[in-house]
Amino acid sequence: MTSPQWLDSWTADDGAARVRTLFDQVFGDDGAPDGVWSAPGRVNLIGEHTDYNAGLALPVALPHRTYVALRSRTDGRVRLASAQAPDERWETTLDEVAPGVTSGWGAYVAGVAWALHEAGHQVSGFDAVVDSCVPFGAGLSSSAALECAVAVALDSVHSLGLAADDAGRADLVTACVRAENEIAGAPTGGMDQAASLRCSAGHALLLDCRPGLTPLESADRVPFDLAAAGLTLLVVDTRAEHALVDGQYAQRRAACEQAAEILGIASLREIAPEELDVALDKLGGDAEADVLRRRVRHVVTEIARTAEFAELVRAGRVTEVGPLMNASHASLRDDYEVSARELDLVVDAALGAGALGARMTGGGFGGSAIALVRAGDVDGVTAAVQAAFDDAGLTAPGFLLAPPSDPAH
Repeated sequence: MTSPQWLDSWTADDGAARVRTLFDQVFGDDGAPDGVWSAPGRVNLIGEHTDYNAGLALPVALPHRTYVALRSRTDGRVRLASAQAPDERWETTLDEVAPGVTSGWGAYVAGVAWALHEAGHQVSGFDAVVDSCVPFGAGLSSSAALECAVAVALDSVHSLGLAADDAGRADLVTACVRAENEIAGAPTGGMDQAASLRCSAGHALLLDCRPGLTPLESADRVPFDLAAAGLTLLVVDTRAEHALVDGQYAQRRAACEQAAEILGIASLREIAPEELDVALDKLGGDAEADVLRRRVRHVVTEIARTAEFAELVRAGRVTEVGPLMNASHASLRDDYEVSARELDLVVDAALGAGALGARMTGGGFGGSAIALVRAGDVDGVTAAVQAAFDDAGLTAPGFLLAPPSDPAH
């Protein structure tokens, strides 16, 4: 059997050294960077495709981070380099950044500066280099980690003061979401950026995505000490490519918006679980309506599962959340239709090897799955998943552990 491939996180010193070295190689002739900033990827415990439906989500920040070494410029020029794309230098000016115009990986970076400027903040150009141990294309928010690392860097070099408290970080979340939606063109909700900027070590972040809430109302940090319960969160990168700009994600979001419009409500969050059957009946019974019914059923039941998961964790009953994870995966697979062969394989193999619960995480269509595992069962569950991939002739997955970690800084 193939040996499991573990995807380790970097220490802060190692990450900083990597980008400082790269910066010196690329832009060193003009001086050192002003500093190094970093932001984590995230893994969502439960609450998938709920953020853009004004629902609930429960992410944690990963120990895996994206590092940015940045130097402010006195003009509007933006020059970028990445260790992940060594042959793709990216340049623009801030005046050229606009929706529908800016493309390439640099759109996620320059888009943050554009969004901060749109919000009334004075932001100049900059030189920056990037390196990351957040697995790319794994559904673990590598794009949000990039945006949020740049956001705290620009906040720092321009003394905006937004990263100093949670309310300001909520404003940075808004800027990063605008960068991803309007400049990079990915129609995501705000869960990824909120996790990267507002999570805290040892806690999950219960996000309430209803518009108009204050920062205090929109986020509740729930203690999530897995080690004390003798548990581990295992993440499996299936290596099945995950992309949010291929149209499938946008189709799911559009279906939810269409259903809400038919029902005469602002968002699917307004449907209480006990009202679900009545709402589904109102959508009709033809083939198109059946798709909408299944999308709505997932969203409403997923929001309820997320609330129940958080309550169990608060009550110290984390060992009881497994059935909620399993039900979430089944709903994402059957009603929302965003799972994939590889994701289903991870879930089935992990549960067969003794995991308490397992589910796909992230937007779907590939990416990663998670399993809640007793600490003593990690090796057995990992081996079972690896063997299942070997038997199926699939590319070997990657494995990582996800203790709830620090936010962008």
